[in-house]
Amino acid sequence: MTNKLGPGSVFPKMAVNIVGGDPINLPDDLEGKYNVILFYRGHW
Repeated sequence: MTNKLGPGSVFPKMAVNIVGGDPINLPDDLEGKYNVILFYRGHW
C-alpha cells in the first residue's frame, strides 16, 4: 500500500484509461486550479 495524499500533497503523475476514450494523463490533462478525482472500481 502506498502513502495517502494529504492536504498540500502533490498529485503523482499517471496515465488512466477512461471508459470509451483515450487515456488521460493526470494531473497534466486537468484544467483549473482545483479538481476532484474519483476512482470507481466498477463491477464487484
